[in-house]
Amino acid sequence: MRIVRYQAGDGPAVYGWVNSASVESLMVGPLEGSPFSEYRRGEAAIPLEAVHLLPPVLPSKIVCVGRNYADHAREHGAEVPELPLLFLKPPSSLIGPFEAIILPAQSQQVEHEAELGVVIGRRGRRVQPDEALAYVLGYTIANDVTARDLQRRDGQWTRGKGFDTFCPLGPWIETNFDPADTLLTCHVNDEMRQMASTRDMVFTVKQLVAFVSSVMTLEPGDVLLTGTPAGVGLLVDGDQVKITIEGLGELANPVRAEKVS
Repeated sequence: MRIVRYQAGDGPAVYGWVNSASVESLMVGPLEGSPFSEYRRGEAAIPLEAVHLLPPVLPSKIVCVGRNYADHAREHGAEVPELPLLFLKPPSSLIGPFEAIILPAQSQQVEHEAELGVVIGRRGRRVQPDEALAYVLGYTIANDVTARDLQRRDGQWTRGKGFDTFCPLGPWIETNFDPADTLLTCHVNDEMRQMASTRDMVFTVKQLVAFVSSVMTLEPGDVLLTGTPAGVGLLVDGDQVKITIEGLGELANPVRAEKVS
């Protein structure tokens, strides 16, 4: 099932589901209850293009994994870590599909990072790898936007990863998805920048959920970003970023320069 958060007109933000059975148009219906507990699906009667899609979840934390593709580590002259390299992005960095990535005036080198996102479905601490997928609600597409010059200058990653709009997420959470071997691509305008399979990840989804939960309690709705392959590159004002993951759809966002008064 595809789970979304959306607004219809001036209405409140609500969870919903997407009926993909129609070949003519995707339709949206409300979820009565919570996707993290009990819910009932209402009639899917609204065309998807008629609603405003929001980030599909509101996490308490966004846990990210650095250098989880060996080719990405090598393109930055870095070693592949022996254990998952963790960092956090603030929830305030979230934006949804079609919302603009804002290039901050503090940085001259903002780059895209296409990633598979994992949405946690239930509370977990010290989860074993063979049980890890039972704690996952579903999967989504993410862009770990990074101010590379600030990341290098600061020596730690909070500022370079944490600006508002630096975590596009969506368009939905797919609950029926196998993360083991699926194609991920990123285009900027008409140029392909990144292409890899999730099988190339150093640490699998199962291993990452287990490792992160050995450090911190995972809460329903938390998001885990699983790393990016080689090919990250510069974003400039006017660009359009489109990330596609086979079986999940696509996440598109325009890029705009920050307006400083």
